[in-house]
Amino acid sequence: MNVDEKVILTEENIVKTEKETQSDAQPLISVRGLKKSFDNIDVLKGIDIDIHQGEVVFVVGPSGSGKSTFLRCLNRLEEPTGGVILFEGEDITDKRTNINLHRQKMGMVFQQFNLFPHMTILKNLTIGSMKLQGKSFEEAKSEAMRLLERVGLADRANAYPNQLSGGQKQRIAIVRALCMKPDVMLFDEPTSALDPEMVGEVLSVMRELAEEKMTMVVVTHEMAFAKEVASRVLFIDEGKILEEAEPVTFFENPKSERLKSFLAKVL
Repeated sequence: MNVDEKVILTEENIVKTEKETQSDAQPLISVRGLKKSFDNIDVLKGIDIDIHQGEVVFVVGPSGSGKSTFLRCLNRLEEPTGGVILFEGEDITDKRTNINLHRQKMGMVFQQFNLFPHMTILKNLTIGSMKLQGKSFEEAKSEAMRLLERVGLADRANAYPNQLSGGQKQRIAIVRALCMKPDVMLFDEPTSALDPEMVGEVLSVMRELAEEKMTMVVVTHEMAFAKEVASRVLFIDEGKILEEAEPVTFFENPKSERLKSFLAKVL
């Protein structure tokens, strides 16, 4: 065995050890039998998934497949009809659970920006951590300005939302979620409401978060971005996870005919 072979084997062992460690660790989010119905229509038909700390999980599928409903169930913005969601080991579907405490640890970025139009950007960013986490204005401001600097918008702190472009508003929405120092970020098609030239600036921020091992669950139609950034991709169709795999396998070697057909239309 030569030196190069030893190096290759060592790298393989490191990767194997990392995967074993992740599989043994308690998932950050564990979903079992998740169901959701609207007016007797089953939108989610039994979702089972574990998401570990540091994973970047992308969720793709046709419109109306249940992707966004799945995401919104994770922090109970939609109340599940059945099943269990464990977040950091606690069953957040239990009605006795204080879901608002858990939502502080689950940053949410929507298709629309949901900024308060009558407040400055700085006020939008500081109000949550001041009211919910008891931070002083100076503490909240310091963190907000640090994050604004990071996304290149520190000079817009005193602007109002209607003075910003769509891409700037979405970057502010991401910063607002990060100000709460969440353990996981949930993105519901964050670029779908943007003009094409503004998509890149939002994806750039998300790419940085992924590189920093922020746990993320992303519902998106941005297939190239999913292939580049995801650690795992899920395909949801008709309320079920039909296939999941790491990105290269998912996009280049899909197993089911349904996923092959979907990818042929969107790629």
